[in-house]
Parts: sequence; structure tokens; C-alpha cells
Amino acid sequence: MNQRATQTETAVTSTVRLTAAQAVVRYLASLRTTNGEPLFGGVFAIFGHGNVAGLGEALYRYRDDLPTYRAHNEQAMAHSAIAYAKAHMRRRMMAVTTSIGPGATNLVTAAALAHVNRLPVLLLPGDIFVSRAPDPVLQQVEDAHDGGVSANDALKAVSRYFDRIVHPAQLLSALPRAIRVLTDAALCGPVTLALPQDVQAMAYDYPASFFEPRVVEFHAPAPVAREIERAAAALREAREPLIVSGGGVLYGLATDALRRFAHKHGVPVAETQAGKGALAWDDALNAGGIGVTGGSAANELAHASDCVLAVGTRLQDFTTGSNTLFAEARLVAVNANPFDALKQNAIAVQADAALALDALSEALGEWHASPQWTTRAHRLANEWRETVAHVTNTPVADGLLPREADVIGAVQRSDERSPADDVVVCAAGTLPADLQKLWRTSAPGGYHVEYGYSCMGYEVAGALGVKLARPEREVIVIVGDGSYLMMNSELATSVMLGAKIIVVLLDNRGFGCINRLQQACGGAPFNNLIDDCRQGALGAPEIDFAMHARSLGALSEHVSNVDELQAAMKRARAADRSYLISIDTDPARPTEEGGWWWEVAVPEVSERAAVVVAREAYERAVNARSQSSK
Repeated sequence: MNQRATQTETAVTSTVRLTAAQAVVRYLASLRTTNGEPLFGGVFAIFGHGNVAGLGEALYRYRDDLPTYRAHNEQAMAHSAIAYAKAHMRRRMMAVTTSIGPGATNLVTAAALAHVNRLPVLLLPGDIFVSRAPDPVLQQVEDAHDGGVSANDALKAVSRYFDRIVHPAQLLSALPRAIRVLTDAALCGPVTLALPQDVQAMAYDYPASFFEPRVVEFHAPAPVAREIERAAAALREAREPLIVSGGGVLYGLATDALRRFAHKHGVPVAETQAGKGALAWDDALNAGGIGVTGGSAANELAHASDCVLAVGTRLQDFTTGSNTLFAEARLVAVNANPFDALKQNAIAVQADAALALDALSEALGEWHASPQWTTRAHRLANEWRETVAHVTNTPVADGLLPREADVIGAVQRSDERSPADDVVVCAAGTLPADLQKLWRTSAPGGYHVEYGYSCMGYEVAGALGVKLARPEREVIVIVGDGSYLMMNSELATSVMLGAKIIVVLLDNRGFGCINRLQQACGGAPFNNLIDDCRQGALGAPEIDFAMHARSLGALSEHVSNVDELQAAMKRARAADRSYLISIDTDPARPTEEGGWWWEVAVPEVSERAAVVVAREAYERAVNARSQSSK
């Protein structure tokens, strides 16, 4: 601490002189959770023009109070920070800082991911000079119509709160506002505080009390009596209700409340991608995943249900089957976010999930779903678990490459303890569909799949964030070759930090999922699988993913079949560092069990006969949806 700051504080005066950058870091380091842990687990930083001198100096000064982690890609490190917050159920988080130009714009995709998934991350990109004295500076984006625009303005659309700090005193209001958004269930999402590089270096006499340690409580609204009564009235009229459990159940720490409600009232539970793990996979009332990537039990119950209680879900089209799955059921939506609670003309309860479920259960008294309905739910859920066991344990026929289900089965069989001990991480492609159907987890947080934004490249970076948050858990990335090639640099970061992850890479030589969708819509195989892409004289490269992982410092091996994969997984579990296992898989054989219709618009005119046929099927499905909604 500089001499003046020391003198000011030891003289028991009311101010402390700090630069704006020092004030940001010191304030973040002072925040604690209700458990006494630091609210911020650290700051991911890639230093560059606009943040190395100001924030870089401040982070070094307070490095013992707020750790700094160097990454290899700005988007990836933001993904890691987001995954860290998700693994902590939004109760702890991280910040991210970048340069003023490409570093800042590299954050846009990650910010959108956090925005869609309602997850907290604090973005601290450098910015141009407020003084405009050196104008334009290196990396500055100039706008001919607005001199105040910088690259950071690209983050406005994907931030829940945005502020540009043009004077050090502004932090006295901007920082508390930022923290409230980050820790409020209704507002939660990415926050951007753009930090002009000259302001970062400016000194100001801050109130010393601003940096005193303080506890930050996660805020969520309590239920309103009249909303609970309306919801209870709708449920009392139902005989065949279904709960759709979303991410808000996990983030609201409402898993016990969900289980109590379901068993007291005999209501089956279907899980979204974000809500998977709210009930143990073998709970009698857990019908499994719902929707386009869901299982047959949950989807059959959803389609037959007369009332759906949607808790903590955004009700996106994969959950609702493009609004066809439970379109005829009465909808009650419990959500801390009013934007989500009001969707689909629902009876809205804006409240914390745990408080709302307990209040709703009390209002319902001894009300119970039809015994026949509960019995049906038990039967269907059990049949689906038997289907999962069959699909994931059936030997691969001779002459065939394994598919995703075969890999998932081998990975889970390699754990001799319990499925609850692993955390699986995934994001885009076919794998989230098969994982939602087939992955067994017994504890909240054991299923970490980013499917709100379906962002390829999240997987390895996300796994690093999960491992930093949950170092005691085995973190397993299951990823396709396409996503891995998009973003894999944080595998090196995991080695550098000693944050071991296991990467199971399925090499189907291209974008297999979107290739199947392309053909389902009548299109010709084109520009997805490597063999269907334009190539030069030398052809496509033969990529050795195991060798690539070794070049990043990880251990690795390539296996030829499922039995070898299971054995390799045991070696990976015993390893002392990150470990990659690659296996060739079939791009054409998805898991046929489960699923639901998803609306993808097919061209109205085409020279391809297959497209014409697909268009006709699409129009029939759309017309059927229109008729059912009347």
C-alpha cells in the first residue's frame, strides 16, 4: 500500500486514496458469502493494451486476497468463469478482464451464454481514453456517427447491467449495483463494467468504509399469497399434473423442497437440461429428461398432463417441443424472474423456487394427484430407466463404430463408486441430447451441460471452471471433435493450474449432429462432415487428437473400441493431471429412443425432391400444432 494510503488509514480518517483499478479489486476482495467464503473466487486475466498497466498493477497488489489466473483465450476464460458460478449454484463467481479491442469483443459470445443461462460473471474489459487525448488509440473501434462508441458497446446487448466508468467516484454506485445484479435471482446474468485505461490509473479519496468486509446475501423474492392461491386453485382442479424442473430449482437450492412436494402430492417430475439432477436419477417420481432431447416417460406424461407446474425454467423450445408437448395443459410457472414466469400465458408465481414450493404445498394441504396417474408415472419412469440401462449396455455390433450412447455407458461403468461422484460437462451437438436421456446423476451439480445457448467450444473451458469450483469431484468432459477444434486452449490452462479434467473426445470427423439435421430437412450432405467439405489438393488432415493433447501438456491416448475406452477411463481417473481419450464414433447413428418434434423451417421451394418431401411433413406438423391450440 502506498505511503499516503497507509497514513490516511492509520490516522483513523475516513478516506483511503486508491486508483480506480485498485478500488475495483479491493472492493471485490472484501466481499464474502454467508458461509464466510470470498464471493469472488478470483479473476481470469489476459493482459493487453488497456488493462495491463491499471488493473494489472492492482491485481498484483492484491494477489493474496483475490487470485489472478492467466488463460489462453478471452472467450474461453469467460466460459470458465461462468461454469465456476454455475457449479456454485450462483453463490460464488469470478471476474474476467481483457484488453480494449479484440480481447473485449471476444467476450461477447460468453456474455450471451451467461445472459441466456441466467448465470453471473463480472466482465472488466479495458476501454479507450475518456480524455480522448490519444485518439484513436491502438485497438480503438471508431464510429463515424458516435464518438463515444467503443468496442465495449458490443457488450451492451448481452449484459444484464452495463456501465462505463468515466470517473473513479462512479465506482461508489456502480460496484454495489453490479453486485446486486450478480446476486439477485430475478436479475442474474453478466455484468460489464467498462474501464477506460486513463480512469483505471486515476487516484481518488474513497471512503474507507467502502472496503470493509461485508457479507453479500443472494436475493430472491418471497412468494405473494394471492399468487400462491391462484396457483393452488389451478392444481386442485388437476388430476394428472406434472412438474417441469428447470435450472432455477438448482440455483434456488430447492431440490429438497422439490422432492418433498413431489412425494407428498404424488406428482411426477420431468427435468430440463438445466434442471437435470434436481432429483436423483432413480427416484421413483423422476420421469427423466423432457422435450426434444428428453425421454419417452417424461414426454408421454407431459403430453397427457392436464396441468404443468414449471419451476425455474425458461420454457425454451427444446423443453416445450416447439410449444406442442404440453400445449393443452394448464400452465403454472414459478420463477424468480418475472420475464420467465409470464411466458405461455401461465399462472405466474414470481418467487424463489424453494419458498414457493413449500408455500404451494401448504396451500394444497392433502391434495394429491390421481392415484392412477402417480402409478402410471412410477411405471413409465421405471420403464425408461430400464431403457437407459439397455441402450448404454448393449454391445456394439461387429463392423460398427460406437455411437454416443455406447461411450456414455462405458464412461459411467468405469466409475466403481457411484454416478454421483462425477460431474459431466458438455454443451452442443448430439451429445447433450444423449446425455439428457442417458446420464445418471444422483446429486445436484453432477450434470453440467450448457444447452441454453448451445455454444460449441464451451466444454473444455467450462470443465476447467467446474474443477476450480469443485476440486474434490472428477470432472469429465464429453465432447465432439468439432467443438474441441473450436476451442481447446484451456486444456493447457488446466495443466498449468493443476486442475485435472478428463476429456473424452468422440471423433466422428465433422459436425455429425447438424449433418443429420441437414439431411432430415431434405438437404444434401454438405459442408458438415469433413468428407463433404471443399478440400484442396492435399485433402483433409488426419488429426491426431491424442498427440495434440500431449502437446498441451496433458496425458492422452487413442482407443479403438468401448472396452478399451472403459479401461482407459480407469487410467485417466488414477492420473495426476488432465487426460484426454479419443475414440472414433459413428456420425450417422443417434439414439432413437425418446425425443420429440422440434420446429425447424424447411425451404418452401427447392429443386431437391427430398426437400419437397420434408417441407410437406413440416407443414403437416405445423398444421397439427395449429389445430391442437384451437
